[in-house]
Amino acid sequence: MSSPVVVPFPRAQRALRAPALVAGATRAAWLSADGEIETLAPGDAARLVRESRPPLVCHLPATARRLKLEGFPALDLLELYAFVRPARFCPPTARGLAQALGLEVPRSLEDAAGLLPRAAQALLAEWEQDERQQRSDAVPVALVMHRGGWTWGPAVLAALGVDPEEQKIAAPGSALMVWLRLGEWSEHAPEPAPGHIPVEPQEARQRLAELLGQGAEPRPQQGDYASALAAAFLPREREGEPTMVLAEAGTGVGKTLGYIAPASLWAEKNQGAVWLSTYTRNLQHQIDEELDRLYPDPVEKARRVVLRKGRENYLCLLNFEEAVRGMGARPRDAVALGLMARWAARSRDGDMVGGDFPSWLADLGGRGRTFGLTDRRGECVYSACPHYHKCFIEKSIRRARRARLVVANHALVLTEAARAGDEGRLPTRVVFDEGHHLFDAADNAFSAALTGQETAELRRWLLGAEGRSSRARGLKRRLEDLLDAESAAAIDAVQAAARALPGEGWGNRLADDQPHGPTEKFLALVRQQVRARAEGFGGAQALETDTASPVEGLLESARALDQQLQRIVEPLAVLRANLLKRLDDEAAEIDTNTRLRIEAMARGIERRGEGACKAWQGMLRALQSGTPAEFVDWLSIDRIEARDVDVGIHRHWVDPMIPFAKVSAERAHGLAVTSATLTDGSGDVEADWAAAEARTGARHLPKPAIRASVPSPFDYPRLTRVFIVTDVKKDDMAQIASAYRELFLASGGGALGLFTAISRLRAAHKLLAPPIEAAGLPLYAQHVDGMDVATLVGILRAEGDACLLGTDAVRDGVDVPGRALRLIVFDRVPWPRPDILHKARRNAFGGRVYDDMITRLRLKQAFGRLIRRADDIGVFVLLDRMMPTRLFGAFPPGVEPRRCGLAEAVAETKAFLHK
Repeated sequence: MSSPVVVPFPRAQRALRAPALVAGATRAAWLSADGEIETLAPGDAARLVRESRPPLVCHLPATARRLKLEGFPALDLLELYAFVRPARFCPPTARGLAQALGLEVPRSLEDAAGLLPRAAQALLAEWEQDERQQRSDAVPVALVMHRGGWTWGPAVLAALGVDPEEQKIAAPGSALMVWLRLGEWSEHAPEPAPGHIPVEPQEARQRLAELLGQGAEPRPQQGDYASALAAAFLPREREGEPTMVLAEAGTGVGKTLGYIAPASLWAEKNQGAVWLSTYTRNLQHQIDEELDRLYPDPVEKARRVVLRKGRENYLCLLNFEEAVRGMGARPRDAVALGLMARWAARSRDGDMVGGDFPSWLADLGGRGRTFGLTDRRGECVYSACPHYHKCFIEKSIRRARRARLVVANHALVLTEAARAGDEGRLPTRVVFDEGHHLFDAADNAFSAALTGQETAELRRWLLGAEGRSSRARGLKRRLEDLLDAESAAAIDAVQAAARALPGEGWGNRLADDQPHGPTEKFLALVRQQVRARAEGFGGAQALETDTASPVEGLLESARALDQQLQRIVEPLAVLRANLLKRLDDEAAEIDTNTRLRIEAMARGIERRGEGACKAWQGMLRALQSGTPAEFVDWLSIDRIEARDVDVGIHRHWVDPMIPFAKVSAERAHGLAVTSATLTDGSGDVEADWAAAEARTGARHLPKPAIRASVPSPFDYPRLTRVFIVTDVKKDDMAQIASAYRELFLASGGGALGLFTAISRLRAAHKLLAPPIEAAGLPLYAQHVDGMDVATLVGILRAEGDACLLGTDAVRDGVDVPGRALRLIVFDRVPWPRPDILHKARRNAFGGRVYDDMITRLRLKQAFGRLIRRADDIGVFVLLDRMMPTRLFGAFPPGVEPRRCGLAEAVAETKAFLHK
């Protein structure tokens, strides 16, 4: 490429003579290129968009959605931000941009429109202060994106001092070949097994004091907690008998540093690794931030600490390369891939879920050109990949083998344990934070589903793209250089049998009652039985029925599918055996990377091929013989907005902690399970702990768990209020929406509205949006605004006075300290959904007592989001007069829920939050 031609920076400013548009829920602000601003109805704003030059916007997909447009040409500030500041997050709103750029925060929709040109100028001006190397790295990427039609192209190139007409790129894709600039990981000798030196309680307290530093506010509860967890690091006395500590620590105790103290001490003393596991990926990164106290030197921290996630979370460089090389046929992909290249070159570890990848970038670039570039389908070719030695995933795995603290998530820990640690040595010590979710994590890890989507996915894993334009690599392509004659014949047999699995368009064929092949015929009969017997057909998000008394033909189709799956299983077993035999026969000749590749491929065949098919065969045979007592099977149709998206048969353990205990007991020496909500507060302390032991698997271990409980230091009776509104009909959405409106206005925003059903959320949003926006409060909603939960919570945290509507599940992702969250409103008591799986567990775990326990835990977890710091205050409101008194134990001691009318709740909320 020739040397850049420098042009004056004002040319970039001239390129910004564009209107600006900010769309609210019910109105929009339009700033003309001449500086005139007007407030418009969404329809009028949509007309202006069609008639004017591309406007400046912030988050084009969300803006288009609010204007009820499919999309339109625009200058999206988030695209510019992602290009100029790669691998750096900002909330995807005008306020979020202002905070990230140090500009005055807009207070109204009109202010927000006025901000966008200033934000654009600030971002473009950053190139003037940027280092020459960073500018030169950006130029070729900007040129490729410009020639792909990037609306920001002219302004960005002008700011970079480049005239695009003077530039030539021999191979446009070469500018995006970020893998050429990444460093390689290096192999090291295996780490020795860790020692068995215990951590004494007083040592844990001392390490905690060192982490807190001199002058830290004394928190005796935190010291008590750290010393209690030291028991999880005692040497194991008998094989198969780990020490488990169940530690409940109220909010504000400081759990994270409390368990880091003994964990880090044990790792240092024994030269081993402790895994710190969470349920949510966002908490993984919070733990990582806390570890700065332990390792303030970034170089040492990089050596001692690693974040581990599943392969599906990381950018696959081979997928990215194939997307770049296919860009010629899809020039518009250049914009998304250019932004991906900018991010990948700056990313700490290639983590696209909860790491330094802004989740809103997937909204802008499209899921297929962002998250679709991960290895979601297990198609890795390992050492046969040209990027193997630069692979983000392999780098993470190798760092974890040498790290002292591995920050993981429950799903990965359980998967690794079930696979016997096929991607690294299993840890002997694990701390499970967010332990109240361990039951759900085990439930997901040890379940099986024979559905249209799952079987179609297996077909894709075995056969690849089948002639379609896709990056999918079939099993034969992934193994072709490793096959002998017998293995090649086995692959051919697998491919022939796999064509009986659902292919492209299977869902439409089922809907038209024209199934092809034994799998689709079985699924068609499952669909028939569900539609015939499920209650509430036509309105539910999922329909289900039990497996009893199968409809005519279902048993025969199940037998036929069982036989067809066996035709897949048998040659896969031959193929796997041949691969492992080669490891033995050629032990002296095979290099380390090839050995690792063959081992990984053999495990993948066993797990994804043989393992899945055998699980499905067990479910099919149970239709005839009956489901084993430890399992529950059912048939279902999954639906989105009254449209069928999947159908099949499901199997879950009635008690998923049985396989969890087996996996952990066989390998672990010490386990700590901790949470602020291990017990539910029934009033019977022994019953509460017994329930906690059931939900954490402790009761299935041979050695009794050690119990520890440390109360919160917060003065909840002073800091909070709880109201149960008695004069609002919970099934009248007009009344529900009115209640939310008055409460949100009383708090002045900073509010989270939780709903027990998506349909109720949407109905309330439609009624809430006009008055809330008229009051100048930003309103956002899950399932309405087209953003993921992490992005929406980030907006709530950043904006201060925003209101967010979400389903009950949103409570798990909310960690918003300060006034940004001062009110939580629940539409009704969050009883568990009475589905088939819950029915089986209810019968096994105590009937109504089990219902109450689940509900109290949900209320306790939601309330726990409200107070995160000692100076927070907050109000919790439940709009359900039927709230039983026996559930009041969900709230902290001393907090007395008050039954009252809506008017009183509104007045008390306003007085309490604004005193």
